[in-house]
Parts: sequence; C-alpha cells; structure tokens
Amino acid sequence: MDSPLAIGIAAAVLALFAGLILGAILGRSRERARREEERAHARDEASRILERAREEAGSFRKNEELKGKEEAFRLREEWEKEESRRREELERAERRMEERSDSLDRKFDLLNERDTAQESRSEGLRARERALDERESELDAMIEEARARLESLAGVTREEARRTLIAEVEDEARAEASQTLREIREEAQRTAAREGRKILALAIQRMAAEETAQATVSVVQLPSDDMKGRIIGREGRNIRAFEQATGIDVIIDDTPEAVVLSGFNPIRREMARIAMEKLIEDGRIHPGRIEEMVEKSRGEVETTMREAAEEALYDLGVHGVHPEIVKVLGRLKFRTSYGQNQLLHAKEVARLAGMMAAEMGVDAQMARRAGLLHDVGKGMTHEHEGTHVELGYELCARHGEPAVVLNSIRAHHDEEPHESVEAFLVTAADAISGSRPGARREMFDTYVKRLERLESIAMEYPGVERCFAVQAGREVRVMVEPDEVSDEEMSRISEKVARRFEEELQYPGQIKVVVIREKRAVDFAR
Repeated sequence: MDSPLAIGIAAAVLALFAGLILGAILGRSRERARREEERAHARDEASRILERAREEAGSFRKNEELKGKEEAFRLREEWEKEESRRREELERAERRMEERSDSLDRKFDLLNERDTAQESRSEGLRARERALDERESELDAMIEEARARLESLAGVTREEARRTLIAEVEDEARAEASQTLREIREEAQRTAAREGRKILALAIQRMAAEETAQATVSVVQLPSDDMKGRIIGREGRNIRAFEQATGIDVIIDDTPEAVVLSGFNPIRREMARIAMEKLIEDGRIHPGRIEEMVEKSRGEVETTMREAAEEALYDLGVHGVHPEIVKVLGRLKFRTSYGQNQLLHAKEVARLAGMMAAEMGVDAQMARRAGLLHDVGKGMTHEHEGTHVELGYELCARHGEPAVVLNSIRAHHDEEPHESVEAFLVTAADAISGSRPGARREMFDTYVKRLERLESIAMEYPGVERCFAVQAGREVRVMVEPDEVSDEEMSRISEKVARRFEEELQYPGQIKVVVIREKRAVDFAR
C-alpha cells in the first residue's frame, strides 16, 4: 500500500497540473476578451475616421465647387476684357485703313495732276528740241561755209592746219617739260643734300656710344706673390697644362701680385681669365683641376656671349632671330676689328640706321635688324673659310632672314647693288661708326708712323715752321712763318698738303688741314 506521503505528493502534483490548466484556460479567456475589446475599439475608431473623412470630403467638395465657380467667373471676366480689347483694336485698324485709303486717294489725284503737267511739259520740250535741231543744222552749215572760206583764204586744208598746230603745241610742251624737269631735278638734288646732311647730323648727335680699348693681353690679380709658384707648379707642369687647355700664353714676370694672359683670340683669353680666377679662388691648382675649371669657364663664356646677344636684341627691339644666329652674334662680344668691339659696332650701326630710317619714314625696325646682323659673319671667320660677308650671308639665308637683311650684308661691301633704302642706310651707318674719331684703334707702331708721316709731309713745304698732328691724326695744324708766307699762299699750302695726304697715305675718314699764320710784334720798355 502506498504511504500517505506518496499520496499527498501525487495529490499535490495533480493539483498543480490542474492549476496550470485552469490558469491557461483563464489566460486564454482574458486574451480573447482583450482582443475582442481591441477589435470593438478599432471598429469604433474606424467608424469615427470614416465619418470624419466623409465630413472633410464634403467640405473639400464644397470648397472646390466654390473655387471652380470663382475661376469660371474670373475667366469669363478676362475673356470679356480681351474681347473688348480686340474689338477696340479692330476699330482702330478700321479707322487707320480708312485714313490710309483717303491718303491714297489724295496721292492718286496728285499723281494724275502731275502726269498731266508732265505731259504738257514734255510736249513743250519736244517742240523746243525740234527747234534746236533745226538751229543746229543751220549752225553746222554756217560753220562748214566759214571753214571752207578760211581754208581758201589761208591756203591750207583743215588737216594740215591741225598737224601744224599739234606740232607747235608739242614743241612748246617739250620745252616747258624739259625746263620744269631740270628745275625739279636741281631742287631735288639741293633738297636731298640738305635733308641727307640733316638726317646724318641728327643720327650722329643722338648716338652716344661707349669707347672700348681691346688689347691682346688680360691681367689677373693675385692675392700674393706666393701664388705664382703654385700657378707654375712642379717643373712647370701646371702652367703647361693651363696653356695647353686654353691656347693662351701665361706670362709670369716681376709684376707684383699679377700674371698676364696673352693671346690673339679674345674668346680663349676671356675663358683663360675666368679659369685662372677660379683656380686662384679655389686654391687647388693641378692639371686635373685646371682642365675642370677650363671646361666650366668655357660654358660661362658661351653663356655670357649668348646673354650679350639677347640683351642687344632686346635693347634694339629685334625679335624672331634664329638661335644659331644669336649664338654667332654673341661671339662678336669678344671680336674686334681695328681695335673696335664688333658687338658694340653692330649695335651702333643698328641704332644709327634705325634713327635715320625713322627720320626718313621707312621701316626703322627692319633697318635696325639689318644693321645688327650686317657683320654677323665676323663671329665665324676664325673657324670657317671665307670672308665675313659670305659667311654672314649664308648663315642668315639658311635661317630665313628677310631679303633686306641679306642684301644689306652683301651691299655694305659693294658685293651686290643696294636694293632697298634700308640697305643704303646700313652702309651709311657702318661708314659713320667705323670712321668717327676714337672708334677704331690701329696697331701702335702703325699709328705712330702714320702721325709722323703726316707731320713730315707738311714740313717739306717752304715757309712751314712747325706742324702738329692732333685728334688721333684727323687734324693737322701747320704753322708758317708770317714773313715768308702770305695770306694767299696759305690756301695753296693747305690744298697741296691735303692732296699729298690723299695720294700717299691710307686712313679712315678724313683729315682736316689747318694752316696758321701769326704775325707778332715784340718790343721792350726799359
């Protein structure tokens, strides 16, 4: 038999299950009631929303109906206004048409009146024309009769008289034309000479060129005389290496704190000067370092030449020059002719030609371009065969320079005729730049001999007391004995001396001969 405890436990378990089942049934009943309540509430809410929607829809419909009626009323008013406006426009158009019709009627009436008057006037003109034709026929007959009577009285026909008259008029016209042409030519020559002198004078006065004295040596300053030994090097290896690398002679003498670089090529001399200064500043002087510095200085010199050419082009306003021409032009910075720096000479010629071109009203920019490039071939004469004219012409022709520039290069040495005004101006500017005092410097010995020869020629004439060559040989002052040379003989001496200079000497420009006769009376008061 089961014990009471087991029975109690079983009863408790049954009671627990029964409670759980009863709780579940009650929970479901409550959940079902809650859901039913929510459904009822939702149905009530839906009914309220539906009722409110019906009310809003009715209100909206009434509002829209009112708006529609207002819009229809507004459109009707606008249509009535538009209709009224169109009706007024039609009325105005009808009035304008009526006015235009009246105006056209008046014009037609006026035209009819004018046509009638024109017809009557035309009839009168035709009658007058017929009368004029009859009068013209009568005049022709009278002229023929008078011509026949004149021919019979003069004894020549009309054609003969016409030929005679034409011949006389032609002879008279030729004489007058010749006289006029001669006067025009003489006036043109006088005017041309005067204007030419004026233009040259203005150009020379406006030209302010610097003077440079180019030599064959360059002096390099040293910080101390001890540096001379380092430049020479052991057994002279440094100086030999420097001379071989530059082609320039290095002269080391007793001159304190200085060495002299000597060479005929100014480009190599400038390159050697820069290299020497760099070596002195660096302090390391040996053959390898010398070659390195010489190579660097070569690049610096090329840069300097190119910058000098570009500066000249910029100063003169010349553009579009080919880089190869610019490179050769820059070499003129270290090129001399008779001691005259050729880049400065080219710039001077360009400025003079441009000034004269501006005065004459021709192309000043083209004149400056031709003047700057007229001697560009001198930058190639050390490395190429041929004259500077041929080399410059070929260089500029190869790189597309204008025909005026090419003609100026050849024409300024008379290798071909001048084909433009600019070419004439370049030739004139070249002569001015080369012949003005101080522009060119000859060798010293030749210069001294020429001055001595000038004085000796003048001293050969009787009555000459003293003679001085001044202004670099461009003026010779001859002083004569006043008791032996009269005033009339002075002019003969100056002319003879000038002719001897022309026959026996060669010189740039001209030489002025001045004969001075001075009479002095001296006494003493005791």
